[in-house]
Amino acid sequence: MKEELKILSPCGILGYGFPKESFLRGIAREPDAIVVDAGSTDAGPHKLGAGCSIVSRMAMYQDLQMFVEHGVTRGIPVVIGSAGGAGADVHVQWALEILEQVLANAGLRAKIAVVKADIPHEAVVSAIHEGRIAPMGTNIPELKEDVVEKTGDIVAQMGHEPVIEALNTGADIVVCGRAYDPSTFAAVCIREGFDPALSYHMGKVLECGALCAEPGTTKDCILGTMYRDHFQVESMNPERLCTTTTVAAHTFYEKENPCVLHGPGFVLDLTQCRFQQDRPGVVSVYGSRYEKADKYYIKLEGAQKVAYRTFVVSAVRDPLLISQIEAVEEKVKESVARQLHTLEPGSYQMNYYNYGINGIMGKTEPDPVAGHEICVMFEAIGKTQEIANTVCASMRSTLLHYGYPGRKSTAGNLAFPFAPSDVPFGPVYRFSVYHLMEIPDPKEPFPVQCMELPR
Repeated sequence: MKEELKILSPCGILGYGFPKESFLRGIAREPDAIVVDAGSTDAGPHKLGAGCSIVSRMAMYQDLQMFVEHGVTRGIPVVIGSAGGAGADVHVQWALEILEQVLANAGLRAKIAVVKADIPHEAVVSAIHEGRIAPMGTNIPELKEDVVEKTGDIVAQMGHEPVIEALNTGADIVVCGRAYDPSTFAAVCIREGFDPALSYHMGKVLECGALCAEPGTTKDCILGTMYRDHFQVESMNPERLCTTTTVAAHTFYEKENPCVLHGPGFVLDLTQCRFQQDRPGVVSVYGSRYEKADKYYIKLEGAQKVAYRTFVVSAVRDPLLISQIEAVEEKVKESVARQLHTLEPGSYQMNYYNYGINGIMGKTEPDPVAGHEICVMFEAIGKTQEIANTVCASMRSTLLHYGYPGRKSTAGNLAFPFAPSDVPFGPVYRFSVYHLMEIPDPKEPFPVQCMELPR
């Protein structure tokens, strides 16, 4: 059994990029694996619903090229989680196409293990009937069969078990569909017999790249080293340093309870963790505890198309209008509704976002302060793109010429940075499936397929 194991995390999301110098420093440390997360729901359900990626093809190619040129050629396994962004089959296939091009251009062949994360609709419906579905939170409604039928691709976050199965094939590169972010990192360690608690905790710290360093960024490299009783993290860029504060802060990152981390089939207890500064820039972590759950749940994600959007970005510098902007916007909404009286009231909605006053937090902003200029962004959401376009155009023209109290100039109230001002965005999605599903076997929903690329 190994006494230590090294994982190089190049960046927070595959395609975000990273300094070549940092990556080569990491490679020089002879890591046992290169592991990178590629997905997130931070941007909402659009990527899953639309079947598109978080990053561009060019950006993905550049990162994969580095992995192949400096990792695969040295026999260092590469593990990718949530390939293509949302981890559905359409995203995985997109990532495989790019990977095949990278390998072909490098004149190399590689063994690829693909772990699918798509869950058939009928499997979800069966789970509903068998009482194996639970909402992720109190504000999420009970999942109904008709909602599943209206949902596009449904994916599930895999744990470490199917990733280990893929690694056991001897693959040069493992491409996973939707994965619980730390699982791909944890799998490499657990496969070698290291403590699951430390393995998942190190995965949690490494998953966002150098965000656990100071200054933090998702676009730089971190090296994690697993030992029998602790793990160690270190930035591969001398301009960034890991400290006990930055590593502890990232441990608590994106969690409802900072000391408890729920994952597929387990709970990670972090109440007894100890963070130790070994030397400048190098931090060790002790004391994580892994508690196996009574039932094994995986998180399901599915997106449903609900409407279409058109938006406008504009600016206001008139202090008189700024002082009453929200009241004017309400009057504009009323005017637009009268102008478009032939449209069903429920077929569209109008929203304003006043950046510089309360554009981010809206009515919950505790300290709304208006500067000498503000950005006014507004959107129309409609049942069709034509309705969204029509409503947004009416919002824009009405607000542009609206006569508010004290107005001195009639030339126009808004400044537009772009022409055309109205931007048809396309479909709008919502998470229609954001639930937990109990499963008897952590590997069964996630089949592993092997192939060689280029074909």
